[in-house]
Amino acid sequence: MGGGMTRREFLVAGGGALAGALVFGGCAGGGGSGGGGSGWEPSRNVVMIVPFEPGGGSDILGRAMAAGLEEVREEVNVSVENRAGGSGAVGYSYLLEQRGDPHFLLASETAGVALPITTETPFRWTDFTPVAQIAEDATLLIVRRGSDYRSLQDVVDAAREGRVTVGVAGATGLDTIVTSLVEEQTGVEFERVVFESGGEIVAALLGGDIDIASLNPSEVIGQLEAGKMRALAVFADERYERGMLAEIPTAREEGVDVSFTQYRGAFAAGGITPEQRQYWERAFVDWTKRQSYRKYIRDNYLISVVRTGEEFEGYLRDYEKTLEKVLGGQSR
Repeated sequence: MGGGMTRREFLVAGGGALAGALVFGGCAGGGGSGGGGSGWEPSRNVVMIVPFEPGGGSDILGRAMAAGLEEVREEVNVSVENRAGGSGAVGYSYLLEQRGDPHFLLASETAGVALPITTETPFRWTDFTPVAQIAEDATLLIVRRGSDYRSLQDVVDAAREGRVTVGVAGATGLDTIVTSLVEEQTGVEFERVVFESGGEIVAALLGGDIDIASLNPSEVIGQLEAGKMRALAVFADERYERGMLAEIPTAREEGVDVSFTQYRGAFAAGGITPEQRQYWERAFVDWTKRQSYRKYIRDNYLISVVRTGEEFEGYLRDYEKTLEKVLGGQSR
């Protein structure tokens, strides 16, 4: 399988350039638009499965990756298929049926690991072939402009003394997971109000129907820039290094040891050969060197993190352990 490749980079404010360390282990990714030497190549059109409806973050991810693969591998044609339903279970189940066929990929994120923990599904992430992680998605603790809360610690103190409402979207969403981790670390309990989407949460927060929310930067950057909302903390290892986001402290800086990000990447079907896996790993790594990748990261306020091979699998094993700890008590 090889040791895989890891890269963690953060966007630098202003120029859209990428800064950070680049570390490769195992096989080296081939540059250019060819397949990187002799070996397996796709023999027909490739399908990129998106397990959610068009328009959301997973759909944007799937379409960006499909276009990126076509950019770095001229021999590849990738079509995108949205197979939504069951909070992502329909799409993952469809990939499960393609076992052994390397012409199917799936735009994967937290649901691929979280769903089997909270729901009866026919799959676990280990039934697939993790190909590459290409980004992480962090959340911000958000309050409306007129809120009395000035810091994460203010929110925790208020929850100790009384009622603090938080908007969440679904049982396995990143916002739910982060909320649970904060509760676990601080011993407080928030009152959850469930919504269908991040957009609904934003509207509820602005309208005063909830007190706080954990939202992605892309969901609230306009409100932050307009001064209608304030960000109190980011739940990531490091601060963003981009514009006004760089001013937001991490939760750890605020005294709450919580860092949890949503991975974004690609799975292939289970049961493919090492050569087929390596082809896709190299293709994705080649794409992360292109301007189109940097634009995807910049436009969606993501953190550039690239992992493949054993590195990606090890990350997913640790990720699953964290999710089991946070979500394992929920009914299946």
